[in-house]
Amino acid sequence: MILVDPLPRTLAMICDAPTRARLEALGPLVVHEDGSMPADVVERHLPDAVAILGQTAMPAERLARAPKLRAIVNVEGNFLPNVDYEAALDRGVHVLNAGPAFALPVAEAALGMAIDLARGIGPADRAMRAGSEAYGLESNEDAFLFAGSPVGIVGFGDLGRELRRLIAPFANPVKVHDPWLPDHLIRRHDAEPAPLEEALAQRVIFVFASVTADNEGFLGRAQLERIRPGSVFLLMSRAGVVDFDALTDLVAQGRFRAATDVFPDEPLAPDHPVRGLEGMLLSPHRAGGMREAFLEIGRLAVADLELVLRGLPPACCRRAERETAGRMRSRPVERS
Repeated sequence: MILVDPLPRTLAMICDAPTRARLEALGPLVVHEDGSMPADVVERHLPDAVAILGQTAMPAERLARAPKLRAIVNVEGNFLPNVDYEAALDRGVHVLNAGPAFALPVAEAALGMAIDLARGIGPADRAMRAGSEAYGLESNEDAFLFAGSPVGIVGFGDLGRELRRLIAPFANPVKVHDPWLPDHLIRRHDAEPAPLEEALAQRVIFVFASVTADNEGFLGRAQLERIRPGSVFLLMSRAGVVDFDALTDLVAQGRFRAATDVFPDEPLAPDHPVRGLEGMLLSPHRAGGMREAFLEIGRLAVADLELVLRGLPPACCRRAERETAGRMRSRPVERS
């Protein structure tokens, strides 16, 4: 039996017909999509559940009442505080998330936004529409080639590595800052490990770091002021890693140009000052929210469930690690 509790997703959102058929072939499904699965439904089926697809609250006491449970697959994309990770891992339960589904869409959007910032594509379009355009060299006074420009990447998980792959043809020298990874792994991706201040000193800076207990707000004013004038800065992961007010202020001063796909509060307040900044490219948390990405969630989740229920380790989703999962600081959806 598989409990399907996918809020804020639905099965139709994450499973195409072939994937749904593969999921159903694994065993009977108990599906609840109208809000979180009620506690009484969860408790009724816990003794027979071999897997949970969704963000159901699973504290230690619930895990103890689920003797057959082998996997919990988060389909939102982050490790949330809904699971007692120590207890799950002690019981041999794989806790997975399908975050890798978003790597390509977010990296592709980040590349497009970086080229826009470097070449001034958006401002040139707006100038043409307003009838105030300049032509030729005059119109490129603040522009530079993305190709060959030094790149800094802060956070080198699935998103950062996918971005590194996409920009390979542009021949950018790449510096990476990620304190959770060894230098050897970073170099295997044709990048140079670097301290944070060095990554921020590059001309194009991509931030893909997740919020953890250790790094919330680690890109404060002092760090942002290290960014060189004329550089571009892209915030593509979580707004909680940056002092957003300082970022807004420095862009307003014209110190550097920036793009963001995430905000401290979403939806963004209509009167937030960032809305009026010419030097800020805004994206309403849409970089990864694509139909292709949501269907990939289902494919990754079902592929790993097929392995786990055959007694094999998962291979597609991201696995919760005892040392790090409990340190993540993603905001949870309220659950029963």
